[in-house]
Order: sequence, then structure tokens, then C-alpha cells
Amino acid sequence: MNEFKGDPMSIPFHPDNDETINPSANASINDLIEQRKLSRRGFLKGSFGATTIAALGGSAIADGLTNFAQAAPSPIGGIGFSPVAANIAPMTDAITVPPGYAARVLVSWGDSLTGAPHWDPALPMTEAVQLHTYGAHTDGMHYFPFPSTGVGGVGNTRGLLVANHEYVDPGLVHATTTYGTDAMTPDRVDTQLAAHGISVVEVQDSNGAFQVRRPSAFNRRITGKTPCEVGGPAAGHVLLRTAADPAGTRVLGTLNNCANGHTPWGTYLTCEENFNGYFGAAADALAAQPLTDHERRYGMAAAGFGYRWHEADARFDLRANPNEQNRFGWVVEIDPWNPKSVPVKRTALGRFKHESAGVVVGADNKVAVYMGDDERNEYVYKFVSSKRFDPKNRAANRDILDHGTLYVARFEADGSGRWLPLVWGQNGLTPENGFANQGEVLIKCRQAADRLGATMMDRPEWVASHPATREVYLTLTNNNRRGTTPASSNGADGTTTAASARPPVDAANPRRDNRYGHIIRWRDTGGDVGALTFGWDIFAECGDSLNPQPHLQGNINGDDYGAPDGLWFDADGRLWIQTDQAGDAQGDWANIGGNVMMCADPATGETRRFLTSPRHCEVTGITTTPDGRTLFVGIQHPGEDWSGSFTANSTWPDSGINGPTTASAAGASKPRSSVVVVTKDDGGVIGT
Repeated sequence: MNEFKGDPMSIPFHPDNDETINPSANASINDLIEQRKLSRRGFLKGSFGATTIAALGGSAIADGLTNFAQAAPSPIGGIGFSPVAANIAPMTDAITVPPGYAARVLVSWGDSLTGAPHWDPALPMTEAVQLHTYGAHTDGMHYFPFPSTGVGGVGNTRGLLVANHEYVDPGLVHATTTYGTDAMTPDRVDTQLAAHGISVVEVQDSNGAFQVRRPSAFNRRITGKTPCEVGGPAAGHVLLRTAADPAGTRVLGTLNNCANGHTPWGTYLTCEENFNGYFGAAADALAAQPLTDHERRYGMAAAGFGYRWHEADARFDLRANPNEQNRFGWVVEIDPWNPKSVPVKRTALGRFKHESAGVVVGADNKVAVYMGDDERNEYVYKFVSSKRFDPKNRAANRDILDHGTLYVARFEADGSGRWLPLVWGQNGLTPENGFANQGEVLIKCRQAADRLGATMMDRPEWVASHPATREVYLTLTNNNRRGTTPASSNGADGTTTAASARPPVDAANPRRDNRYGHIIRWRDTGGDVGALTFGWDIFAECGDSLNPQPHLQGNINGDDYGAPDGLWFDADGRLWIQTDQAGDAQGDWANIGGNVMMCADPATGETRRFLTSPRHCEVTGITTTPDGRTLFVGIQHPGEDWSGSFTANSTWPDSGINGPTTASAAGASKPRSSVVVVTKDDGGVIGT
């Protein structure tokens, strides 16, 4: 039996950083939104469109004409598909897309990236096999097209698919149902480290269907043991130095690679999220030297998430190597076009549980990176480069993300907001308060944001920016501690244990027991990515329209969904929303069904269900070819929460549905995370 089985989507290895189990009878304050006239209907009626902003030279907000974010226009070509029905119990163990579309598996965990054989999923994984195969638990991704010219150029048929691998289920890795009591060995740690990280995969259209090119000079794995450089103000900091790296400038590996970003100079940004779960320590060691305030603020615990790496590898022992944990929690930049390049941890972007990194280039070519810290009651950040992007000189952009200013957001009740600078020597970020220099501000980013009084949010996850207006959207997945008692907040002295606060509802997070989540959006003043102020509104409160509690019904104009997570704009301005809820269509999700991918019109709020997923999985990761005719979508951890048998909850993708796969002939021995390709039968643009 799987001894780690717990609440849906909450097994230790895949913490959702929240649980949706806190019913309450407290009064809602949704009336605040009405008082501020920030409901979507009122917002859209009163806001200026993109055309008006352009006509006013981008000065509408700066001139005081409105405090609020500007609604982006409806997508080019509209939303033309017929929505699919919710996948309610008894669930279909497959991907379903609208009539006129097809979804086919492209690559799965353990598929070879070289000329070597594919992994046999019936066997335990090994480090040697994993290093030449696609990693586990696929997540954020991006498609980098090969250079092309003209309509139908080669970039639409050949490119590099770069994808994250967030975590592993050790039982599936080692083919054991007793991982919690098995002997822990260095080989097991190394195999799991190899399953994490990033895969760079060359893909090409062959006879009308995308395939993985094997072998390819570009294909490679970046793992939990791949050497990474440290860039930015924290490089070499005393808190990053270890016995293995006394200079504090070279970290072994990247971990818990959740969502992503990409830069206009052609690099990939992978985001380290729940890194704390890999570290632990023996009880006697912690008794002698208890967890520090800093460790508690980042969620360190004696057993971590149950990986037990610290039992066999001292690198993950909090007391043997106390600085090792400071070397994770960063945004890592990777050059997919150079297989010999070394990934760089960009410390100027701050250390926290990075969910994604949305890059926006301003009119002045300054670069902004918008980021969320994915845990209950954490913050929203923006980095603004001091250097400008040079579109004619790729090499000149190499260190743009090492130089600039990091800000944290404060959302005001009137629909305005401020970006507060996290700069050493300012706003109490001084030695007297525990910040010796800028490097320490960035390493202790959460404590610095506490000191500035930033707005605690309901799990900030993915960021997406509109391709024409620079309007930024952010998913706030859920927060079962919002509005519960006794009320509390993150202490300004940075001593609050991660996710333990119980903040009251506020304007930007207006629902108690926010089990279904919401999506917020903002626009920096004047459309300037470097502006210190912004206007915001709530795009959607997610919910179940059949829920008897009015505040949990949401305000969605279209199909219900909850726990919004993945977020992405296509080139035509369609907003795609992926969900990470309990994937079993039970309890709070009985009417909504399993996880989905939605498509929304940012101007009207109309939302349609485009894709439903297999059982017990998360839909995460999305990207497309430049022509918009081939869509890549990730399906993570199908069959999670299995008990007794690996396939107790799902046999996808090797069951033959949405296949074939590399293991179809042998049948399903365990579920495998995969990337699917979605196309339109008539060859048209996805979503039209």
C-alpha cells in the first residue's frame, strides 16, 4: 500500500501548498469589489480599450483618467470551438478535446532522447537510463522554433521543446510500494536527482505529425546534479558557500522545476519552486540545533516531503550542510541552442518558491520579469533590468537578468497598486534588521518583503502578459486560510513560519476559504514596465455555479473551473488557463470534474472548456508553434494518489488512448507524465 497516500493533490512529494477543506460561515466581503466598481462587468464598462490608450499616447492612467488596469482586446479570430463537457465521475481516463481537434502523445517519461533504447516502465528507473531519457512529472515548457522565413517557414515544423520536470513519485521511480520503509541509498538519490530538471528535445513534423528527433545534437538533460553558475548580487555570498563550493558561485543542480519563462534573446527560464521538501535532518541533530527563523520562513522541516535524501546524501542534510538550501529557490537561465552552455541561477530575481517568470519588454527595451511565490500568503514580484535589451546583439543580453531592481507588490483597496523596491539600505532592509547587504536581501527575499508590508496573496502561480498591451494576468490558485480565525499576518520581523498566517480577506483576495481561486490582472502605469505604480482588477473568481454557498459560485462567464494554475496567451490574444485541483471529480469538484484547460476572451471574460484530462492528474505546461497550428500541452502525474497498484487510478498514456506511445505494445505498467500535441483537423489555428 502507498503509505504516502493523502488528500487529493496533497501527497508529500507534490504539495499543493494549500488544502481546500475549511468550510466557514463567516460573512463574505465581495461587496468591497462592488463598492470599488471592480467587478468584471463594471470594470469592462468603465475602462478604456487598447485603442483608446494608444490614441492617448499611453498616458490614460498617468493622467488620472482611471486607476484600473485596462482590459485587453478580444482575440484575433475569436474563440470558435464548441466546449467539451466536464469530465465528471465516473471519469474518462483520457484527454478529450473539441470536435474537429485531435490530441496525440508526443513524449512520455522515460522515452529516449538518444539512439539508446526507451525505458521499460515495468522496471525500476536507474540514473544511467534517466540521463538519456525524458524526465519525470513534466511541467512548464516552451517551443523555440528553428530560424524560418515567410509563411510556413521551417520554424513551424522544427524546433526545440524545452520542458521542466518538477518532482518525482519515488514509488514509481523505484517500482516499490514500500518506499517509506525501504533502505535509502545513494543510488536512489542519484536516480531521483536525474529525473528532475529540464529536457531539451528537438521535435520535427514528419508526415504531418510532430515526432522527437533521435538522436539530435540539441537533445540533453539538465538535472539535479548538473553544474550551474551563480550570477547576480548574491553570487559568492557567505550564505551560499559550502565545503564543496567555498566560493559560493557554482551549484550542483536545479530542483523542483515548476513553471517557466523565456526571453526575447532566445533563452529559457526554469523556476525552482518547492525546494524545501528535499532537505531534512535527524531528530537528534535538530534537537541540538533547532530550525532557525530563516529555515522556518522557507518551510524547512525535519522530514521534508518524505524523499529521505538527507539519509543517504549529506548535501541535503540541514545540519551537515546548512547553506545548501540557500542555493535553491532561484530562476535559472538556460541556453537551449548551446548544448555546452552552463545554466545560470539569476539571483537578482530573488529567492522564493518561484512558480513562473513572465518576461515583458518595455517600449524603452528595458526588461521586466513578473513572478509569484507559490505558497499561501506569499507575494508578487517584479524585476526591472537596468540594462536594455539589444535585439541586434544576442551576446550583449547575456547578463541582463543580473542587473536591475527587484520589487514586491502592494495591492490597494481602490484598485491601485505600488511596486516597493527591495533595495538594501532602504525601507528597513538594514543590518539592524538582519540584512547585511543586497545579497542577503535576495537570499532572504521573503523576510525582506515581510518588512516592506507587501500584500499577502492566495498562492501566486503563473504569470501571462498580453502580446499587444503588456497587461499582466496572474493565477491565485487557492487559500484555505484566508479569512479564518484567529486572524494573523506575516510578521514584519520575518519570523512567520511558511504558510502559517491566517490573513483576513482584502480587496485583492476577497473571499474567505478561497478553495476555488481567482485570476487577477494589472497594467503598469502608462504601460511602462518600469513604473512604480499600477492599476488592477480581478478578472475571474473561479467556482462551482451549482454550489449552494453564493461566495463559492464564482463570476465566470461560461464553463466552471477551479484552482487556476497554468496561464498563457497565444499570439492572437486568447488566454489559456490550466488547472491544478483534486483530479478525481469528488467533493468540491463533483460538478466541475477533473482538471482542464480553458480558453478565455480577456475583453469579455467568456470562458470555454477546451480540454479535459485523464484521472488524478494536473494539466500544466503549454506552448505552440509560431503559426499557432500545433499546440503542446503537458499532463503531469496521471494516477496520483495510487494505492496498492501503480495503475489503481490511471493507466494513461500507455492504455492506447491518445496514443500510440513507446510502451503501448506492452500495455500500461504505471502511469507516465507526458506531453501531447493538439492539432485541428482542418489544419487551422488552435482555438478558432
